[in-house]
Amino acid sequence: MLAVERGAALNTLESYRRDLDDFSGFLATLGTDASKATSDDISAYLSDLAGRGFAATTQARRLSALRQFYKFLYGENMRGDDPTGPIAAPKARKSLPGTLSEAEVDRLIEAARFNASLDGESVARQLRAHRLYTMLELLYATGLRVSELVSLPISATRSGADMIIVRGKGNKERMVPLSDRASAAMRDYTALRAAAGSYSGSPWLFPSFGETGHFTRQAFARDLKALAAGVGIQAKKVSPHVLRHAFASHLLQNGADLRIVQQLLGHADISTTQIYTHVLDERLRKLVDEHHPLARKRG
Repeated sequence: MLAVERGAALNTLESYRRDLDDFSGFLATLGTDASKATSDDISAYLSDLAGRGFAATTQARRLSALRQFYKFLYGENMRGDDPTGPIAAPKARKSLPGTLSEAEVDRLIEAARFNASLDGESVARQLRAHRLYTMLELLYATGLRVSELVSLPISATRSGADMIIVRGKGNKERMVPLSDRASAAMRDYTALRAAAGSYSGSPWLFPSFGETGHFTRQAFARDLKALAAGVGIQAKKVSPHVLRHAFASHLLQNGADLRIVQQLLGHADISTTQIYTHVLDERLRKLVDEHHPLARKRG
């Protein structure tokens, strides 16, 4: 059915085969087989997977294979029930996003600003340095996704703009405020670009000669890691996504509301933004320690 009706690839078929073989092997230890397995048997299998050290994501994938299997048996009247129905998928624990301290972000931005201010460089090198500095200022000021950043249109630099319109996931638009430094960096970069006569017909703020017509996220990540290494920050700690996390974390640490951060990040659901609640918890703990009368007495 998977091969003929759904056109599943060979790797997919082999994955289903391995999962079902492993399930059958487990059932054999219980003295039963897949045609007779109950919901309790499936729960026991998931517990066995956990005991063998399989991650929650792997357990969920195995359960998905079993759901498809029993859905097929039920649809073909080979079973009168679906034993996977009552089983909830194991939930993967959300890991806290990596981030950088405010001091580390300052070092990155200042290094990029310094490189952009150097005289005596070739026009091409000046443009590359200004591009990296502008992208850093923009990313930390707005928390854009890297895909949103690299595909910003040249119209984002219109004179006097203190907000930019960003087209994010699902083609949804949102307004994002700009800092004075980010606005100034964009103006300086586009002025330098215009003076050099580079990419005069490009609709992109950060153009390139590549297939997309604009600078790629991979190239930005590469330049960012090289900059980090130059200021003594481990390259593996730094990426465009980490800077987006730093934007959100630092806003919350300094008193921003979670709902506002959700809007700025372009999260459709507040549950996505709630990965940052560890920042709020720490802020609340400090608030109580500093202002609760009993906490002061303990000090």
